[in-house]
Amino acid sequence: MTTPAHVPAAATSTDETLMTRLRRRWPTLAGVALAGLVGYDLAGGADLAPVLVASGLIYLGAAALGRPAAAWPLFFGTFVVMTIANVLGGPDPTWILIGLAVLLAGYGVVRGAGRRPDDMRQAVAMVVVGAAAIVALVAGGTLGSYLVAAGLLAHAAWDAYHHRVNRVVVRSMAEFCMVLDTLLAVAVIVATLR
Repeated sequence: MTTPAHVPAAATSTDETLMTRLRRRWPTLAGVALAGLVGYDLAGGADLAPVLVASGLIYLGAAALGRPAAAWPLFFGTFVVMTIANVLGGPDPTWILIGLAVLLAGYGVVRGAGRRPDDMRQAVAMVVVGAAAIVALVAGGTLGSYLVAAGLLAHAAWDAYHHRVNRVVVRSMAEFCMVLDTLLAVAVIVATLR
């Protein structure tokens, strides 16, 4: 490979390496960016209960549909639901997302998705994060905040596992979600301590 006369060869390969790394790590960068936007004006941790439910819903939905690539459309769908519910001032988006999770679980059962161990784990995880989000909403305050933070950290570990085994959701979603959940949990803890 020849390099242009005005660009040293070392600079070209370093630039290409940096760009390759950035392209490979776009889910991490996206997770950091979204965590910054969400965490910027965080009033209380219980406010992130819908995010906790959405994290479980994305995995449950991908398992119920039997398509790991469905994770990203499901993420964008949960984002739209949360945004519309907050803008219109309707019911708390946590309840809407739990309702959608029940529908997806029902679809998965009809489809026969519950026969695989991964599918059952997603259903159990959805029940756990859904219950934690509901308790956080009801309890509110410091307890609700710490419960959401603990749920997000637990889900970050779930993301790390699924990223490593490359099952249920695409790896880019697992990486993105792991970074987002971890940073939001830290933001909740910091906001609660203040």
